[in-house]
Amino acid sequence: MSALVLAQVTIKDREAYAAYEAGFLAILNDHQGQIVTVDESPDVLEGDWPCTRTVVLKFESKAMAHAWYTSTEYQTLAQIRFNSASANVVIIDGLA
Repeated sequence: MSALVLAQVTIKDREAYAAYEAGFLAILNDHQGQIVTVDESPDVLEGDWPCTRTVVLKFESKAMAHAWYTSTEYQTLAQIRFNSASANVVIIDGLA
């Protein structure tokens, strides 16, 4: 079963965050992940959506999503994001 990573990101320092973006795709590709969407202006139908960016990634399985997120390469890069943004990040099951 596929897995999706949903991230609600509030960018605090766009210049620093750009360094995170520059290294992101290569690591994602190495872990066979796909970008489904990156959106900074979603149409909010209900509730509050206070983040500045919403990201959805797709992996073949939860195990692959966890392997990407916990990899040394991603965790090293993620330090830039931790310093330039705050986020809520979850892994959820895709539909069979």
